[in-house]
Amino acid sequence: MEIREWLTTDETAETYLSRVSTTRLPLLLPPLHRLPLRPGNVVEIVGPSPSGKTHILLQVAINCILPKEWKGVSYGGLEQSVMFIDLDCRFDILRLLQLLKLRIYSVCQVSNDLGDAGNWTCDEELIHKCLERFLYVRCYDSLEFLATLKTLSYQLQTRKEFASKVYFMMIDSIGAYYWVDRASTSMPLGSNNRKIFSLQSVTEAVVREIKKFLRVQPMLVLATKATVFADKSVPNDIKRPFRKWSSEDAAGQHTMESSPENALHREYMPLAWQSFVTHRISVRPSSQEYRASNCTTDEQVYLGQWLLPSLGFKDKFVIRDVGIIAVP
Repeated sequence: MEIREWLTTDETAETYLSRVSTTRLPLLLPPLHRLPLRPGNVVEIVGPSPSGKTHILLQVAINCILPKEWKGVSYGGLEQSVMFIDLDCRFDILRLLQLLKLRIYSVCQVSNDLGDAGNWTCDEELIHKCLERFLYVRCYDSLEFLATLKTLSYQLQTRKEFASKVYFMMIDSIGAYYWVDRASTSMPLGSNNRKIFSLQSVTEAVVREIKKFLRVQPMLVLATKATVFADKSVPNDIKRPFRKWSSEDAAGQHTMESSPENALHREYMPLAWQSFVTHRISVRPSSQEYRASNCTTDEQVYLGQWLLPSLGFKDKFVIRDVGIIAVP
């Protein structure tokens, strides 16, 4: 009986082909809108804290889980699912709910000319449908993260109504366990677990599991990563040449050369992750002087600059509760 169940198909060829097709995703929000990102791409969003990295993920997630249309109102969403893997352990579901309600209200306000938000009642059924598409996992260390990736296909199979519609895998933040895992390389040489718990081997296993999953179900991977130094040190780091790092120096890291781009992004993740990343964007808050001369409001202006591939300009944007807005 078990063999028969195992041989039973759970999807048609048409369903499989539609699931693995690598069509281009709809246009993303600033600052991710410049490049034609596709399922299978791995986008690293790097920047100091705070620079709006998690907020960018949440706004992209809201765009994804909102319906295209609901009860005659066009929300312009993808009506698809998001897999959000929280490695920072700082995700706030109430914040997501607040942003989702504000986005719904802003759409309803334009469509129906609503008045005061205090008199507006949110459609609880719509909220429930949206949150059903937000698949959340919290991990407390690299081994939990690895176990999650190994069982991801099974977890999605238990929710088949959403499994075939996952558009994004979001990882916040990929470098959360860097120092803990790096310290594990100091274990005694005689330990049988040295290779298993080293930074390099764990990172290689994580990349391997994500690749396996993407082969079965292609999706766009968005991963945040914090910089290793504050934004204030950037000017000094640009002037001071970095020494070259070999793979033996820092568990398989790339050679570091002196350049303005490297000052914005000083790599510390192992080579296995670096070679896995297909796109990288740096986000950071702009200076007070820049804001005063280029913005008519007191809103914080953020700068987004593509490092991989390298683009010769910076995008400016502001982060609001109702969304992310590009500014000239």
